[in-house]
Amino acid sequence: MATQTKNTAAGGNSGYSEGSIKVLKGLEPVKQRPGMYTRTDNPLHIIQEVLDNAADEALAGHGKKIRFCLHEDGSISVEDDGRGIPFGLHPDEKAPVVELVFTRLHAGGKFDKESGGAYSFSGGLHGVGVSVTNALSTRLEVTVYRDGQVAHLVFGNGGEVLEPLTVRAAQSGDRKQGTTVRVWPDAKYFESKALPMPELQHLLRSKAVLMPGVTVSLTNEKTKQSQNWQYKGGLSDYLSQTLSAEPIIPMFEGAGFADKHNDSFALGEGASWCVAFTEDGQPMRESYVNLIPTTAGGTHESGLRDGLFQAVKGFIDMHALLPKGVKLMPEDVFSRVSYVLSAKILDPQFQGQIKEKLNSRDAVRLVSSFVKPAMELWLNDHVDYGRKIAELAIKAAQTRQRAGQKVEKRKGSGVAVLPGKLTDCESRDLAYNEVFLVEGDSAGGSAKMGRDKENQAVLPLRGKVLNTWEVERDRLFANNEVHDISVAIGVDPHGPNDEVDLSGLRYGKICILSDADVDGAHIQVLLLTLFFRHFPKLIEAGHVFVAQPPLYSIAVPARGKKPATKLYVLSEQELHAALEKLRKDGVREGAWSIGRFKGLGEMNAVQLWDTTLNPDTRHLMPVQLGLFNFAQTEGLFTQLMGKGEAGARRELMELHGDDVEVDV
Repeated sequence: MATQTKNTAAGGNSGYSEGSIKVLKGLEPVKQRPGMYTRTDNPLHIIQEVLDNAADEALAGHGKKIRFCLHEDGSISVEDDGRGIPFGLHPDEKAPVVELVFTRLHAGGKFDKESGGAYSFSGGLHGVGVSVTNALSTRLEVTVYRDGQVAHLVFGNGGEVLEPLTVRAAQSGDRKQGTTVRVWPDAKYFESKALPMPELQHLLRSKAVLMPGVTVSLTNEKTKQSQNWQYKGGLSDYLSQTLSAEPIIPMFEGAGFADKHNDSFALGEGASWCVAFTEDGQPMRESYVNLIPTTAGGTHESGLRDGLFQAVKGFIDMHALLPKGVKLMPEDVFSRVSYVLSAKILDPQFQGQIKEKLNSRDAVRLVSSFVKPAMELWLNDHVDYGRKIAELAIKAAQTRQRAGQKVEKRKGSGVAVLPGKLTDCESRDLAYNEVFLVEGDSAGGSAKMGRDKENQAVLPLRGKVLNTWEVERDRLFANNEVHDISVAIGVDPHGPNDEVDLSGLRYGKICILSDADVDGAHIQVLLLTLFFRHFPKLIEAGHVFVAQPPLYSIAVPARGKKPATKLYVLSEQELHAALEKLRKDGVREGAWSIGRFKGLGEMNAVQLWDTTLNPDTRHLMPVQLGLFNFAQTEGLFTQLMGKGEAGARRELMELHGDDVEVDV
C-alpha cells in the first residue's frame, strides 16, 4: 500500500494531489501509448488486425473470398464473405455486439473456446485487435450482411460512435453475408501514413497460401491495378517460388493434426510444413500460427527444428555416417533449411500485443511430435536424399568446430586465468555459447547438472552484486564478483563512447538467471546496472539476456489414458490460463496441486533444464534500450541507483506503490 506523506516545507506537495491521478478509460490507453499495442512506423499492423478477422472466418470454413482495397481518399477497406459480425444486443452489456468489438479492448468471439464457440482456432487471445484499429483512426465504417439484414455503424475521432447502428432489410444488390470494414488511419500516430506495398503484397499472398481454395485480392484505386492470389498447390508452390537457390533434393512437405484419440493435444491442433535444403543463398523462413505471421519465430519453429534434428541425427547414427570427433548440433542441420510452417493451436500465447513471436510451451512438443516421425519415414523411403542432408549437416559441423579451434589458438597463453567457480562449456563457438550468471551456489549446482555441457557455461554469484553505478572503472576489479564476470565473458569494462574490441568475447549470450522474487529482481537490476554502466557495447550488440524461471508448478494427476504431468507457468496470469485449460480438458476442479517456487535452489536439474535452460522451451528476454534512447535510460538508472537520489526514488514509490502486488 502506498502512503501519502504531507510536505509542510516551502512548495507544499509540488502539485501532487488526488486530482493528479488520471484514470484512462475506453480506448484512451491506446491513444496515449500506441507503441505498446501496435507498430507505429506505418499503419499496416492496424489494418492487418482487420485482415486477420476476415482470415479467421475463412479458417473457420465460413468464407472463400477476401478483398483488400486501397481507396483514392487514403482509406483502406477489407471485405469478406464470412458470417458477418453479430449486431444484436449483448446479453450482459446491453449494447450492440458489433459496437463492443470495435470499442472494447477485451471483447471478441475468440475468447469463447468451449464446444460450439465461434472460433476454435484463431490468431490469439490478447483481446485488443480491431479496437486498436478504431482508436488510431480518424474514421472507421463497418457494414455487416447477416440474416437477411444490413447493419451499418460509423466511428470517428479515435473510437467515438459518430453514426449509431442502423439496420435495414437486405436488397437485391446486397451480399448475403459478410463484413466490410473501411478505415481512415490517423497520420499523427505513424511515422509514415503510406503502407509498405511489398510487405502488404507478401502478407496477402501468404494468406492465400495458407488457405487453399480461398481467393485473396488487392485493388489499388489510385493506380487502377489489381492482383489476385489463389494457391491450390499450397505450401510447396509458395516455397518454390520464393527460394533464392535451387534445393539439393526435392522438398519435404507434410502435415499432422491431433485426432480424438490423441491424449496430449486438443482435437485439430497440429501443423503443416514444407522444408527445402539448399547449399547456398539466403534461407527463406516463414511461420504462422492460426494464419498470424510470427516474424520473430517462437516455440513452433523450435518444434520444427527439434523434429528435423532428431530425425536427421537418427538417420546419421543408423547409417554410421558421422566422422570420428565430430559432434552434431541442431543448428548444423537447420542452418541450410528453408521452410514455411503453419501451426494450428487452440490457445496460442504470444509475446507482445503485435503477436510477432509464439511463446506457447506445448508448441515445441506439438510440432516436433508430428514432424519427427514424418521426417524419419521420408528419410527411410529416400535414403539417397538422406545421405545428401547428412553430408550437408556434417560439413556445417566440421566448419563450426574448425572455427572454434582457430579462436582458441589465437588467444594463446596470455589470456587471464578463468574464475575457479566458472563451469565452462566444451564448445568454443561464440555463436552458440551461453553463460548463465546464476544467483546462489545451490541454484548454480542445479544449473551445472542440468545444462547442456556442449555450449552452456555456469558462473554462480554469491550474495548481492555490488551497485556499480557510481564506481570508477579502475576500482571495479576490487570486487571479486565483478572481476570474475569480466574475466569469464572475456571483455574489459568500457564506456558508451569507447572503441571496444569484442573479439575476446567468449559467449554469444550472457544470461542473468535469478529467483522469481523480489531479491531476484534486485540482483537482476544490479547486474543490468553493471552491464549498462560498464559494458554498454554488449547490450548494444545484443549479447545480454534475462532468463525467466517459472513462478508456479502445476501437478496434474493421471486420468484415463493420460499420464500424470507437471506444468510450469511464469506468472499469475499464465497460472489462471493454465487452470482454465485444464478445466476445459475435463480435469476435475481441485484435482491438481499448485506449488510456488521460492527460489531456483528448489528446482532439480531436470526441472531447471525443462523450464529455464532448454532453448526450445525457455523464455529469454533480450536486454535492449526499447522506447528510450541512451540518455533517457541513463537518467532512469541514475534515479534508481544513484546514491543522492533517495528523494526521487521515494516520489516514484509513492506514485506507483499501489501498482505493486505482493504475495503473502
